[in-house]
Amino acid sequence: MTEPWIHPSAVLLLGAVILPLLPKALRRICIVLVPVLAFCAVLLMQGHNGVYGVLPFMKWQLIFGKVDALSMVFAYIMTLMCVIGSIYGLHVEEAAQHSAAWTYVAGSLGVIFCGDYLTLFLFWELMAFSSVFLVWFRRRKESLASGYRYLLVHTAGGLLLLAGLVLRYRATGDLTFGPIGVADPQIYTYLIMAGFILNAAVPPLHAWLPDAYGEATVTGAVFMCAFTTKTAVYVLARSFAGMEILVPLGVCMALYGVVYAVLENDARRLLAYHIISQVGYMVAAVGIGTPLAINGACAHAFAHILYKGLLFMGCGSVLHMTGVSKFTQLGGLYKKMPKTFVFTLVGGLSISAFPLFSGFVTKAMIVAAGFEAHNYWAGFLLTLASAGTFLHTGLKVPYFIWFGKNNCSKETWERAGDPPLNMQAAMAVAAFLCIFIGCYTPYLYDMLPFPEVAAQYHPYSAAHISETLQILLFTALGFFLLLKKLTPEPTISLDLDWFYRMGGRLFYWFARKPVQSADNAVGEAWNRQGIVPLMRTARFWSWFDWHGIDTVVDGTARSVRSLGGMLRHVQSGSLQINIISMAAVVALVLTLLALV
Repeated sequence: MTEPWIHPSAVLLLGAVILPLLPKALRRICIVLVPVLAFCAVLLMQGHNGVYGVLPFMKWQLIFGKVDALSMVFAYIMTLMCVIGSIYGLHVEEAAQHSAAWTYVAGSLGVIFCGDYLTLFLFWELMAFSSVFLVWFRRRKESLASGYRYLLVHTAGGLLLLAGLVLRYRATGDLTFGPIGVADPQIYTYLIMAGFILNAAVPPLHAWLPDAYGEATVTGAVFMCAFTTKTAVYVLARSFAGMEILVPLGVCMALYGVVYAVLENDARRLLAYHIISQVGYMVAAVGIGTPLAINGACAHAFAHILYKGLLFMGCGSVLHMTGVSKFTQLGGLYKKMPKTFVFTLVGGLSISAFPLFSGFVTKAMIVAAGFEAHNYWAGFLLTLASAGTFLHTGLKVPYFIWFGKNNCSKETWERAGDPPLNMQAAMAVAAFLCIFIGCYTPYLYDMLPFPEVAAQYHPYSAAHISETLQILLFTALGFFLLLKKLTPEPTISLDLDWFYRMGGRLFYWFARKPVQSADNAVGEAWNRQGIVPLMRTARFWSWFDWHGIDTVVDGTARSVRSLGGMLRHVQSGSLQINIISMAAVVALVLTLLALV
């Protein structure tokens, strides 16, 4: 296409470079202006589907702009969330934090619009290496360790992806990013899928998510919860729609995340575990692969970015104001933070799929697609997971932070209060959109990849409303009946990250003890059996060279020089005398030879 086209990633990357160079007086304007311009760049693409930004590279073509309905719905919500997240972090004075966040979002948008695997891999790695700084910027010992683990896991995922695309190119000679052919999967199919599902946090490749998100900065967690896993959902929907193995993997995610969220004591780690659960719905929908299911995956990703971002903003505000995020150290804060409580409650009702909120009109679309495709077991288990969602995020989080027993220390209670206005404004925008999407479905449904299918789906049926309210009310009843059993405890729930944590310690011990000891033993043996004899031999040859070779050569030279000196004194300087002398010597020599 020859039409002018602006990549939103270019806007964000340029802003990330310029922001630290600006005076502080202009930075706040830039912090809002740059993501707004990126969002406007996406809005300008609406109705202009096609291929843009094609760059020849060696014998390949890099495609930076593949614009269609699928990419547009993800680009729209991601740039919108970038605007909201930047407003939320407006009080952060360290420019590097904003630059890292924008670079991270630019990597995500680069993946969203890419049309080939080389471009995808470039932006995929940009996401991993820029987002880790959102963890490290918290500058705690725990966040430093979590960041390194996050980076190692994502590097491993990137290597799986690279191996898969290399094998695919060798087999097909094609680098185009699109449907990969799930009907006849090859080894490269599974390698590429493994790289994708690692970013989607599919168990057992999931433990990096609560580990890193729980240790990220207050504003960094808001960005991280919105982009990595949803970008993975996009690439799965683009290339693996209908891959049946994704259905049980997604259902497993939905249930696994719910169980660990119920056990969690830290509010942000609870929300991180629930990302795994909610992304499980989207992964299962991609595995079902029907138009309704793909619509459901996109719609739920759209809604999830908003309400999960809202929840992280609410719990992040509590952490920002009090310095505490554990339930056992909080309680009764509705008196001190009433606005934050309302915004967080909206996020909890949205994620719980309460009628008139965004989750109600998106999550049910996936469940309906499961029943429509005759995956009844998946539909029932996802419905069960929905009850668990309301249990911990819709009830546990609001109750033990805002109500319940006041476990706050005197210092925590005195510091508590609603956060700065910029944080409140960001939460207000996200809360409004959560309600607006739930009340006016065409706003979202018209953006979906199959709008004609979405138009035929009506979430506000009597059966759906009745079923949802029954599930929610019975879950609420169970929560209050079992309140003592559900009271958080200051414990740590072991997860699958235990294996690589302990494995890392075992490797460190192995390298430090047996390997280092063996290396020291070999070094000592070589020193005694190799170095010492070698040095003795070297000293002998040095002595022989000095006293043997040098004596003979230098002695002969000195003798010749001495003889020459003697002959020099014999010479008179007269040619005739020299000739007669030489003749006499020759005659004498001949006489002696004759006598012999």
